[in-house]
Amino acid sequence: MAFEHVTVLLKEAVEFLAIKPDGIYVDATLGGGGHTGEILKQLETGRLYSFDQDDVAIAYNQDQYATEIAAGKLVLVHQNFRDLKSALANQQVKHVDGVLYDLGVSSVQFDDGQRGFSYNHDAQLDMRMDQRQTLTAWQIVNQWSFQDLYRILSRYGEDRFPKQVARKIEQSRQVKSIDTTLELVEVIKEAIPAPARRHGGHPAKRTFQALRIAVNDELGALEDSLTQALELLDLQGRVSVITFQSLEDRLVKQMFREKASGPDLPAELPVLPGQFEADYRLLSRKAIKPSESEIQNNHRAQSAQLRAIERIHFSKD
Repeated sequence: MAFEHVTVLLKEAVEFLAIKPDGIYVDATLGGGGHTGEILKQLETGRLYSFDQDDVAIAYNQDQYATEIAAGKLVLVHQNFRDLKSALANQQVKHVDGVLYDLGVSSVQFDDGQRGFSYNHDAQLDMRMDQRQTLTAWQIVNQWSFQDLYRILSRYGEDRFPKQVARKIEQSRQVKSIDTTLELVEVIKEAIPAPARRHGGHPAKRTFQALRIAVNDELGALEDSLTQALELLDLQGRVSVITFQSLEDRLVKQMFREKASGPDLPAELPVLPGQFEADYRLLSRKAIKPSESEIQNNHRAQSAQLRAIERIHFSKD
């Protein structure tokens, strides 16, 4: 399969890592290999570990970077990035100089109609990023309770009509199972009031987002992985994260701010200057966004936001 992918915030995300030629780095979201390629350009004796749970991405990059893999400069890791620490430990890596995340669904997953991610292509309801797992969107849509459907639609889709959509799904599947993406789109359209369907983009967008996040446990995996990445950082090591939706960005923003603010101490506790220094510092107070020209060239860049953090201190246990 051709793996056409336009990498968002390519230069900016890698620049935040401040690559050292002999450093150890992780691309936690290999995808089409855009950020991996940019990091490799700046490495000399260093090594890059690139993770992806999608076998299509792994196969594509095995061909694209065959020379670097053979030279030991690049190691592809076919695992979910929530296994970051254990997977690196298997490679005898205990500390790294930088970790990069480019979150969301890659272009190849959206554009491959058979994967079931897109509301514009007719396909079986799947949405698995890792084809080895068992849970699919079909199971959620056809087997989960109304309460669970309502919960994920409201929490992960930030949907304006989660109750109506969940109830319509429940009613429709009692007549016939909802097997394909376009069948689900029709159910969603029937559930949403006509005036609301005329505004705010495709009416199925938020429901499909919620299902994708639930199928792949994206927010849970991200929190687990970021926690490990921050622990793995060596002094002056950095984490750079690109998000594409508000739930992810909120999680990253909150975790980074907590790490950069130092320990939460009682107000009455006397503290000497520098006694409880934060272990991390934010590299930008606000999220970095793509330029207008990048957005014009790639409409998927419009919602992208970039945040980065650096380890500046090791607390004494």
